Amino acid sequence: MRTDTGQIVNLADYRPTDFVLERVDLTFDLHPTETKVEARLIFHRREGTDPRAPLVLDGDELVLAGLLLDQSELPAGQYVVTPDGLTVRDLPESTPFELTITTVINPEANTQLMGLYRTGGIYCTQCEAEGFRRITYFPDRPDVLAPYTVNIIADKDANPLLLSNGNFLGGAGYGEGKHFAAWFDPHPKPSYLFALVAGDLGVVEDTFATMSGREVALKIYVEHGKEPRAAYAMDALKRSMKWDEERFGREYDLDIFMIVAVSDFNMGAMENKGLNVFNDKYVLADPETATDADYANIEAIIAHEYFHNWTGNRITCRDWFQLCLKEGLTVYRDHEFSADERSRPVKRIAEVRHLKSEQFPEDSGPLAHPVRPTTYREINNFYTTTVYEKGSEVTRMIATLLGRDLFKKGMDLYFDRHDGQAVTIEDFVKCFEDASGRDLAQFSLWYHQAGTPLVTASGAYDADSKTFTLSLEQMIPATPGQTTKKPMHIPLRMALLAEDGAAITPASISGAELTDDVLHLTEQAQEVVFHGIPSRPVLSLNRSFSTPINLQFNQSAGDLALIAHYETDHFARWQALIDLGLPNLLQAVRDVRQGIAVTCDSAFVDALLAAANDDSLEPAFRAQALALPSEADIARELGGDTDPDAIHAARRAILKRIAETGKDIFAALYDSMQTSGPFSPDAASAGRRALRNAALSYLSQMDGTPTRAKAAYDAANNMTDLSAALTILAHQFPETADTTAALDHFRARFSENALVIDKWFAIQAGIPGPDALGRIQRLMEAPSFKRSNPNRMRSLLGTFAFANPTGFGRADGAGYNFLADEILDIDQRNPQLAARILTSMRSWRLLEPVRAGHARSALVRIERAGGLSADVRDIVDRILKE
Repeated sequence: MRTDTGQIVNLADYRPTDFVLERVDLTFDLHPTETKVEARLIFHRREGTDPRAPLVLDGDELVLAGLLLDQSELPAGQYVVTPDGLTVRDLPESTPFELTITTVINPEANTQLMGLYRTGGIYCTQCEAEGFRRITYFPDRPDVLAPYTVNIIADKDANPLLLSNGNFLGGAGYGEGKHFAAWFDPHPKPSYLFALVAGDLGVVEDTFATMSGREVALKIYVEHGKEPRAAYAMDALKRSMKWDEERFGREYDLDIFMIVAVSDFNMGAMENKGLNVFNDKYVLADPETATDADYANIEAIIAHEYFHNWTGNRITCRDWFQLCLKEGLTVYRDHEFSADERSRPVKRIAEVRHLKSEQFPEDSGPLAHPVRPTTYREINNFYTTTVYEKGSEVTRMIATLLGRDLFKKGMDLYFDRHDGQAVTIEDFVKCFEDASGRDLAQFSLWYHQAGTPLVTASGAYDADSKTFTLSLEQMIPATPGQTTKKPMHIPLRMALLAEDGAAITPASISGAELTDDVLHLTEQAQEVVFHGIPSRPVLSLNRSFSTPINLQFNQSAGDLALIAHYETDHFARWQALIDLGLPNLLQAVRDVRQGIAVTCDSAFVDALLAAANDDSLEPAFRAQALALPSEADIARELGGDTDPDAIHAARRAILKRIAETGKDIFAALYDSMQTSGPFSPDAASAGRRALRNAALSYLSQMDGTPTRAKAAYDAANNMTDLSAALTILAHQFPETADTTAALDHFRARFSENALVIDKWFAIQAGIPGPDALGRIQRLMEAPSFKRSNPNRMRSLLGTFAFANPTGFGRADGAGYNFLADEILDIDQRNPQLAARILTSMRSWRLLEPVRAGHARSALVRIERAGGLSADVRDIVDRILKE
């Protein structure tokens, strides 16, 4: 494990390699503790480079067992080797040469789950971002592309399945008790996309006919006995392939596409060319064990990794600073797929909820960085919501600026111009400029400037001149390393509504460009005048969340209620309800802290209940409307001196007020939204379940007893309803006999299903209150708790740290100290996991002084510990940096 402080890498220092890699031939002789890897690499010196430059290869905890140059043993004086690197000197100046490197690695001991590791009897690789250097010495960077031939030798009984990237060349026996398989990937790829899987797994098979008539074999490998639970994943894969052909004209390019599901995996999934490796939670599903959210996640992540075949694999990143070029772009593509497959407004609401709860805090804290960073210490720590989700938003804004047709033209040009290349953000943006004729230089600041812009808006209507004047001002806050910001190009979708909700079309506009419904804010301050407005309009601004900004627009409750009732953009209707509710929630927090009784504006409650009771709206939208801003959302809006206990009490008081006022509506919804017939994960059925369970939560708030929730638990015939009822029981009535009985029943019923037991741990980890820490500590002693499994750690420790503000943020600081102990322990085995859980403390400065002091002390204790990984060192230093 690398325990140094990490070498600073700067975008400005990028230069191509001195040597071009032409071909990679790999042979693996698999063994649990002594796997031998032979890498035959064909290089030639890049034209124009220093003829004396040595070949420098990356390594990480490697043991060199052999080194040949053109099949002759290399003299010891011609190379220098360490576990972390190999340097070879005096190489041919003009002719290609072959370097054969033999290393020995220990997959069984690889608890980092990076490189080649073995878990549950399965050999598996994870090479992004820098895992391939844990397999062999190599120029482990994304701009080094080559075709790969892979030979795998292994014990036949233990490993009947031998998989790698590309097309299968063949296999046969290989001596006593062994066999081999050979694979060839003709498409040049970087090392981070290499994959190998070996072991004994079951398979689900199907085929897909591409738009050109080729038949592609589809295979999903899972643990034996779990094959039926991969059926939905296969269906999602086929729908993804068809959608990518229809929407982007992208056809799959190999003869076979494979997915392997494993239980020990640091990430959600990995897009290795032709051989995706997945965390099994994003593959396995059936009605008894998977919720509607699980089905939606499987659909989205299957699509995301498949879509990488073009946006990430066929066209990859020149360097890791361009990571958003594959991740942000592909997130945009999977969001569009889910929007087309399900409900576009509901999907958009879910995206924005996630963006505001995860990316906005990142953008406003010590871990803030641009979508395209210019420096990093540990690249693993830049797989962030800024790179993924904000990167997606930037792509979405390009589509908003250009319109659907020109955006499609720009994407086609990108695929045609850069297929088979490792490229930059500038290459990507240039395609849209060339396709549209539009200058995107100012817009590109979205890639380069960190921080969430604040747009302040105010409007005034002049009845005499029949004009409406909109004043806009933008401010981008200072972030680490960026104190001064330039004005951004901010595309704002908008509508002007009459008092009856009808759209008002201005006769003309001055002061800004308006294309269709998109208003272009390009200056720090702009005054926009709409002419020919017959009556005072109500402005709906940033429709569909066209730009990821904080919007300060003090509209009256009446105007917001009008938007919530009439807007044809359903996202804007939802946002109006949020804007009505937030002032009530913030005031409630202040009331709790002052010991004053909590009140709630009836205009908000009435608008919320009207939306919930509106049968013209889809149930999934109504369920989203009833989901108040979370405690973390409220803390973000408060902006500092936050008290988690006060926020929790205030939110519960508002929930109870809504429940009491709307009890008849909620009772009717609970009865009418019951689904009949066999379970189906389709969007409409999922929406009905979501609305019914939202009603159940409010009714339980009003009842004050667990009776109704326990009855719902006992009657549930699917995991969505079962886990929803169990969560209500555990979070609202944690100390009752009904809750204890339900938790015990759930554990016993699903004791053999690891993914469902993860839910059991997560539900309990989220139970609010000061007793949460003791509960967590007891659960970590349970026989079913496995520290080596990332899913299990995330379900318990991750949920506690990220999603339980009152339990984690105890006033005495015990939660922060507990996390510090755990981070130091996890870091010895799995630095990536430790670093990601540690980011839960990124907003510690927003806490009230006593809690902030405790949090800082815990962070300082981590900082001062010896032997920290580069991953954790990077995060803790940035979180603590003044």
